[in-house]
Amino acid sequence: MKSISSLQELLSKHQASFDPIVPFQPGSDKIIALDFTTDNKELTKDIFTNTTIFIEYIDKKLKKANALYGIGGYGEHRTIYSMSQVFDAGQPDEEPRRLHLGLDIWGKSTTCIMAPFDGTVHSFAFNNQLGDYGATIILSHVLEGETFYSLYGHLSLNSILNLQQGKKIAAGEVFASFGIPAENGQWPPHLHFQLIQDIGNWNGDYPGVCKFSEKDRWLANSPDPEIILQLRKFIPANNQF
Repeated sequence: MKSISSLQELLSKHQASFDPIVPFQPGSDKIIALDFTTDNKELTKDIFTNTTIFIEYIDKKLKKANALYGIGGYGEHRTIYSMSQVFDAGQPDEEPRRLHLGLDIWGKSTTCIMAPFDGTVHSFAFNNQLGDYGATIILSHVLEGETFYSLYGHLSLNSILNLQQGKKIAAGEVFASFGIPAENGQWPPHLHFQLIQDIGNWNGDYPGVCKFSEKDRWLANSPDPEIILQLRKFIPANNQF
C-alpha cells in the first residue's frame, strides 16, 4: 500500500490543478470552522440527538458568521456519534467508534458537488441507517499510475439515481449534491469527503469513523482531505480550533 507521505507528496505536486469540490468564491464567500468535540460546550446531547434542532444549530452558526459553509472534522474525536448505534461496538464493554476520518462541509441541501480530478465510479449505495452516510458515492482515481479513492457521503438520492459503476466523471463535473435528512442518514445537510488509499473489498461504503485506539492505522489509510479541498486557509484567524 502506498504510504501516506508519498501519497501526500503526489497530491501536493498536482495541487494547483485540482478543481473545487463545492462552489466557493474566496473574495465574497465566507467559511467557518465547526467543532463537534467535547470542547464545544454549546453542543449538548439535546441538540445532536434531534435532527431538527441540530439543523437549527448549524444554520444559526452559519447565519451569525454570514458564512456559506462550516468545515471541520478530520481526526476529530466527536461527541455526536453517541447518537446512533451505527458507531457502537458489538459488545457493551467494547470501545465504540468516535474518531472522524474525513472532512465535513456543512451547508445548504442541494449544494452541488464537483469532482476535483478525473475519476471513475467505483461503487455507490444508499446506506440508510440513522447516523450512516445515506446516499454514498466512491470514485477511483489514477494519478501518475497510482490508484486511490475519494468518498462522498450524505448525498441526495438523485445523486445515485441511474448511476452505474465504471461511469467516467470528469474533473470539474457536477456529479452529486448535498442530501436532506431523509436521504443522508438523518444529519443536517453536509458533505463527508474522505480520501482512501487502499479500499480493500469495500463497495458503496467505507468506514468514516474509527475507534480512537486504532486511529493511527485508519488515518494512515485516509490522509487529510484538506490537501484536495484547500479551504482551511479561508477560515478567519479567530475561528481556528
